[in-house]
Amino acid sequence: MKIVVLVKHVPDPDATWSFAPDLTLDRAAVEGRLSELDEYAVEQAVRLVEGGLDAEVTCLTVGPPAAADGLRKALAMGADAAVHVVDDAIHGSDALSTSLVLAAALERTGFDLVLTGMGSTDAEMSVMPAMVADRLGVPQATFAGELAVVDGTVTIKRETETAVEHVSADLPAVVSVTDRTGESRYPAFRAIMLAKKKPVATWSLADLSVDAERVGLAASATRVVGTETAPPRPAGVLVTDDGTGASQLAEFLAARGLL
Repeated sequence: MKIVVLVKHVPDPDATWSFAPDLTLDRAAVEGRLSELDEYAVEQAVRLVEGGLDAEVTCLTVGPPAAADGLRKALAMGADAAVHVVDDAIHGSDALSTSLVLAAALERTGFDLVLTGMGSTDAEMSVMPAMVADRLGVPQATFAGELAVVDGTVTIKRETETAVEHVSADLPAVVSVTDRTGESRYPAFRAIMLAKKKPVATWSLADLSVDAERVGLAASATRVVGTETAPPRPAGVLVTDDGTGASQLAEFLAARGLL
C-alpha cells in the first residue's frame, strides 16, 4: 500500500511577511518551515504504519528549492521517501493551478491513500484536498479527528458544531486531518541524520507532462490586487488592583455594553 502525504513549506507565521512587486509573497525574505498543520498528516501516516499497516509513506511538495527543507523534516518524522516538484514556471500559481500539479504528481507516484493537513498556515484556504480529489476522480473525507484503514476502506471521525460524523470511503481516497488527531512527534537527532540519506526525487513540469502555460501567475484564476499593512493593535487598559480592581473591571465592561 502507498500513502502519499501532501506537505507545504510555508513562511514562519511569527515573522513579518513582505510581498514582491508582482504581489506574490516574497518567500526568500522570510524563514520558512514545514506547515504545522501538515505535520499532523505526516504523523498520522507514520502512526498507521507503526500500527501494523503494510505501507510506504511518501511526502510530496510543490515549491521553490527551499521547500526541500520541509521534506527533510517530514522524512525525519518517519516518512520513507519524498518528491519535490520544483519549476520556475510554477511561481505565482493559485490553488487551482497547484492542484493540477499535485494531481499530476500523484498520478506518477501512484497512491492508495492521500493525506493532507486541514489547511495551510499561509493561505488558510482548506480547499486543496477537495480540488485534488476532484482532479483524481477519487472520494474525499475531510477534517478527520480520527482515522483508521481496514480492508481497503478508510474511516474517519469528524466533529462539527452540531454532530459527530463517521465517514467511510473505499480506497484510493484523499483524507485531510485536523490537529485533533494527536500531537506530531519531534524528531530525534538520529532520525534527523537518517533523513538525510532517504531518497528525495526532484521533478519538473516536463516530468509530469504539465504545460507551463497552465500554471503560474498568468494562468491563475485568482490573484492578489493589493496589500496593506495591518494597523498596530491599540494599547490595552491596565487595571491596578488597589482594592477597587473588581469595580474598575465592572465599570470597564459596563461602559462597552458587556455587562
